[in-house]
Amino acid sequence: MRKYLFLILIGISVSAFGQKPYWQQHVRYAIDVSLDDKNHIISGNELIVYKNNSPDTLRFIWFHIWPNAYKQESTALFQQIKSDTSRRKKLEKITYGSIEGLDFKVNGKKALTEPHSNPRYIDIIKVKLSEPLKPGDSATITTGFKVRLPSYFSRSGYADGEYMACQWYPKPAVYDKDGWHEFPYLDMGEFYSEYGSFKVNITVPSQYVVGATGVLQNPDELQAYKTIGAKNVANRTSIAVKYKPLNNRAIKTLTYVMDNVGDFAWFADKGFVIQYDTIKLASGKVIDAFNYYHDKPGTIWNNSIDYTKDAVKKYSQWIGEYEYPVVQVVEGPENNSSGGMEYPTITLITSPDAKKESLDAVIAHEVGHNWFMSMLGSNERLHTWQDEGLNTYFEFRYEADKYRYNSVFGDNIPEDVKALPEKEFQSRLYGAMMQIPLNSPIDIPADKFASSDDYSMTSYVKTALWLFMLEHEVGRERMDKAFQHYFQQWSGRHPSPNDMKRSFEESLGVNLDRYFQLLKKEGGFQQQ
Repeated sequence: MRKYLFLILIGISVSAFGQKPYWQQHVRYAIDVSLDDKNHIISGNELIVYKNNSPDTLRFIWFHIWPNAYKQESTALFQQIKSDTSRRKKLEKITYGSIEGLDFKVNGKKALTEPHSNPRYIDIIKVKLSEPLKPGDSATITTGFKVRLPSYFSRSGYADGEYMACQWYPKPAVYDKDGWHEFPYLDMGEFYSEYGSFKVNITVPSQYVVGATGVLQNPDELQAYKTIGAKNVANRTSIAVKYKPLNNRAIKTLTYVMDNVGDFAWFADKGFVIQYDTIKLASGKVIDAFNYYHDKPGTIWNNSIDYTKDAVKKYSQWIGEYEYPVVQVVEGPENNSSGGMEYPTITLITSPDAKKESLDAVIAHEVGHNWFMSMLGSNERLHTWQDEGLNTYFEFRYEADKYRYNSVFGDNIPEDVKALPEKEFQSRLYGAMMQIPLNSPIDIPADKFASSDDYSMTSYVKTALWLFMLEHEVGRERMDKAFQHYFQQWSGRHPSPNDMKRSFEESLGVNLDRYFQLLKKEGGFQQQ
């Protein structure tokens, strides 16, 4: 997720490092769902094969049932929003959501469940295993479910004919070397997910255009999206070509598959304009790129496919090659507390398209989360900076390189600063950021920040500044190689801050104790 306070200022072993062998759980999902767009309900069935790769015997599995966070105002989600003056407005004229019809079975036998001990955490449930799940064994878990979508005020919901199905299905919490990470859904604070494979069948009325995690398996539908999308890219100033149902059936079922990702989201709207192009990376790999947006007068989204392509190319060059076969960007409803929300292979953009620099920047940031959230699956709830801050560091470079622009300062950058070469431009802006009173430590859990502004300025901006200080010391070329080394070692896994530190030290050949101690430091970096 991307959000800034617009300032008044202008299975691998790591035993080689002396650590215990690394492991992570694996989840295989098969989900069938259908959308009732009259009542805003998603109904479905889910089959999960949960593989215990840990050295421990498990007797239960915590599940996130996050739609229940929207059920009543006593939940952790509502309590957090109500406690933040900048976000309370989100709760005006809302409709609630929930998940119902759960009926967990483990290996075909009905499973007992237990609620969380915290009464605010009604979006977490313990599924008890009738037989212990030993190391190396798998359990097959099934359940039906019915999600009543809320009006859109956080991440999941509906608005103006558009559906955002995010954090919508029962999902096992992460179990790692530190134990279970069962935490409630929050608006300020993101996620931590087990890697797995997905096959999802989505049934919707035939008029809907759908974008979802992974690769669409319906050849006729996929070809229609590509054909229409390519025409809209080729003729951007003409009236957009709109999708029409391929037959006279009232409904259609679309199938999406994706491996080695931690989450699945999908979006649907009858009025989406589709853009389609391909991206060729340095290795020769070709990626499909789709953008979906609303046909509004004067929209600058007709150039948004270029921003998506540029972001993938730049991040691939700087960090490591984009690993997925598709990238997608979706225009969503305006959200007064974020610019967008990312999911593997697809991202939702919720900021107005006021000008190309800001739209390009937010698309680059959200596409960038395919690296720092998806391919590098850190614990965003405990270490937000490891996701948002690392991503913001590269977003700032992207903005500077392309526009001599920066999202923190917006239009308040003097013309003489804009005229500087990119590296000098960055130095001047980071120098100005150095004067911002950023008081909270970087490395604290997301729910411990005093406000959403504190959360975003610390996790995003202060972390980018911290990384720029290291870049200034070691040089950009070595910094890029350190990130590339980190990506090669930890892609598809769950790196902790210590894992990142060891990887950087290995690449740079220097001790980084002093820099990583700064993550716990209160106040700014003026004295460093």
